[in-house]
Amino acid sequence: MNNFSQHPTANFTRRHFFDECQMGLGSLALASLMARDAGAEIAIDQRQPLLPRQPHFAAKAKNVIFLHMAGSPPHLDLFDYKPELARRTGEPCPDEFYEGKEFAFTSERPTLLGTPHQFTQHGQSGAWFSDAVPKLAEVADELCFIRSMYTEQFNHAPAQLLLYTGSPRLGRPSMGSWVTYGIGSENADLPGFVVLLSGGLNPSAGQSAWGSGFLPSVFQGVQCRSKGDPVLFASDPKGMSRELRRESLDAINALNEIQAADQGNEETVTRIAQYELAFRMQMSVPKVMDISQETKSTLDRYGAQVGEASFGNNCLLARRLVESGVRYVQLFDWGWDFHGTGPKEDIRDGLTNRCKPMDQAVSALIADLRQRGLLDETLVIWSGEFGRTPFREGRTAKGDILGRDHFPDCYTMFMAGGGVKPGYLYGATDELGFSIAENPVHVHDLQATILHLLGFDHEKLTHFYQGRNFRLTDVHGSVLRDVLA
Repeated sequence: MNNFSQHPTANFTRRHFFDECQMGLGSLALASLMARDAGAEIAIDQRQPLLPRQPHFAAKAKNVIFLHMAGSPPHLDLFDYKPELARRTGEPCPDEFYEGKEFAFTSERPTLLGTPHQFTQHGQSGAWFSDAVPKLAEVADELCFIRSMYTEQFNHAPAQLLLYTGSPRLGRPSMGSWVTYGIGSENADLPGFVVLLSGGLNPSAGQSAWGSGFLPSVFQGVQCRSKGDPVLFASDPKGMSRELRRESLDAINALNEIQAADQGNEETVTRIAQYELAFRMQMSVPKVMDISQETKSTLDRYGAQVGEASFGNNCLLARRLVESGVRYVQLFDWGWDFHGTGPKEDIRDGLTNRCKPMDQAVSALIADLRQRGLLDETLVIWSGEFGRTPFREGRTAKGDILGRDHFPDCYTMFMAGGGVKPGYLYGATDELGFSIAENPVHVHDLQATILHLLGFDHEKLTHFYQGRNFRLTDVHGSVLRDVLA
């Protein structure tokens, strides 16, 4: 009897199996290895993961300060002046801008809403500034405006995740993590990536906006506070001296060394580095976070107060941190969601009041960095996660308070220093502010440009994970060459 005809798999050798199964497991393994080799995997010293590293090419910026107005400010009332929209205030929204589109809180046909603010032009570029931001107008010649930003996400958390991680879903590394993964930090006693919060609440995306995702956890953002202990749980517990803390840490590290040798898990070695950094931070962080060392005139310029928590304090701390070698500082200021559901969300006095501390602190930060010779190597970014509608928000349309809905199709942000053109305007929207008329810029383009200014080819700053190379810009993004100095 022919056994092969009855049981054809009985005569398959192990080599046949590996060659034929699922198109060849050997082929899959080879493809995986080639994919890893094709990327630009960063060589990390696991015991000193934050050591400075060289980027792909000469960088124009060494540090980043990202100022995020969480909730997204109404750009049409700050920087994108639309006199035609103001003239047509109260008219029904044209069909082409409304029908078939989805908005967060507007379902019926809305009415157009021009700005109630007065606008004037400033600087050599002739940039428009509303009366809500008079101090930013004074540094107009330092600012590079992008007035044609857009995104696909119209809810806060997904839009923030897309901006900072390249994906609207959880699990990807944040921009600050990618930066410190790529070039490390310049101060071994401080985190490479620091996060400062103001406004009373976390951003909608939560800690994922500064998480490390699948990168080693040492690259995640370290949240610091401008009031109380700068870093929670970093102080020695009551009754424990620094010497005893050192002995305890040595004992823990010895156990981690045994586990690392036994299991070969790189994250265990990274844990040792994190514990050592935390021990050094006990001395270095309180010093750099102590703004009482600043002069009264400096505190007054920022609107900062010793011992308090505020956006002004955080802007001053951002300058102190980059001055001390911290690579990436992320500020989130909650409270910019101007729907018009209360007086504080009115785009008239509510916006003016909300802008006052921001306007003072951001203009002081830019001027201070310039005066100290830091602005050319520090990239300052100001943005929300999307824009606001050129019409009244649906829920509040019949009330006395003026508010705007979420709008992903176009918005304005600006940068300063760090290799971008000063006093420059890029992109434009149509006369009513509904669509982009010139030079559309997706958030992936912004990410690619930020990485380029730091010396990276965004397509080559990758990390191999779950069978393929990942990057911040996913499979998108183009560097905005026109905004580069």
